[in-house]
Amino acid sequence: MAILRLEDGTTYTHLRDIARELAPLNVQINYWTIGDDSELNALLLQDILSDTEKQQVLQALDTYFHQQQTEGYQSRDLIVLHPDIPDLEALLSKFNRCHTHADPEVRYIIAGEGVFGFVRPDGSQIELIVQSEDYINVPSDTEHWFYLTASRQIKAVRYFTTTSGWVPEYTDTEIRLRPASVLGS
Repeated sequence: MAILRLEDGTTYTHLRDIARELAPLNVQINYWTIGDDSELNALLLQDILSDTEKQQVLQALDTYFHQQQTEGYQSRDLIVLHPDIPDLEALLSKFNRCHTHADPEVRYIIAGEGVFGFVRPDGSQIELIVQSEDYINVPSDTEHWFYLTASRQIKAVRYFTTTSGWVPEYTDTEIRLRPASVLGS
């Protein structure tokens, strides 16, 4: 379940409180259950998934993709990050600076955890740890950043309206919050 940390150290763990704090940004957070499919859950325990196994995971979760299609999302993929990925730090460095996207950034976390940080309209900053079964929709042009927690592992379904609008457009905003990985990870 998601954990939100404000700049003043206040922490929220209830979805209703988190949603209230994210509302000025129009960021949506939800909880989508993975269920008790033993084959799916066994795949989610693996660090590395083959392309075939990734497709199995996506198909097992297609109910959610069909919901997303009604909102204009045309494709999805499964990203699997873990410490043994070559050049993991280089990949993550693209997103751990303040940036925006032309399209929404939509993720359904199915294993592991990561941190989305946001600049609120008043200039304050917050960080949201997303964990297994958290769904997040970051609207286009929302100033944010992302990094992995100390576990260095995440599996997430990414939903796309297009892939071209998902390129980071960096801003000059300095990130004042670092790191949230100390919150229980």
